[in-house]
Amino acid sequence: MLENSQITFISEIKTKVRNAQYEAMKAVNVALINLYWEIGKSIAEKQSESWGKSIVPTLSKELQNEFPGVGGFSTTNLWLMVQFYTEYQSVENLAPLVREISWSKHISILKKCKNPKEREFYILATKKFGWTKNVLIHQIENKPRLKILKRGQNFMFWK
Repeated sequence: MLENSQITFISEIKTKVRNAQYEAMKAVNVALINLYWEIGKSIAEKQSESWGKSIVPTLSKELQNEFPGVGGFSTTNLWLMVQFYTEYQSVENLAPLVREISWSKHISILKKCKNPKEREFYILATKKFGWTKNVLIHQIENKPRLKILKRGQNFMFWK
């Protein structure tokens, strides 16, 4: 039978492990978002230099061959990276926030929200409240941002 001090000790170690796992997950997410940002930027720059759209499927195939078993390099996902970069890079409030939430949540926001202020709202709310992807989608579909604005509240208090 464990003593109270042993139970407390074990509980503290478990908390340290969970915290370390969470910090590692956050670091991986930041690295992934940075990678996707840079890939989107690189493709966008090449397209502005008159490269055609055909480079994206070619790049997708090359990346999948070079990194078998690593997901995220489909043609569709590469186009989402371009959209991610082009739509966020010039919006002063959005560019610094991109590393705050996961890629799957960004995809949901990009697909469902067209306005930069709306995107900012959902990025901040997702970060603050720890929304899962499904909760985020539900929130976007129920439009709490509009309800807050109608009540005259400012969502910027979340920052």
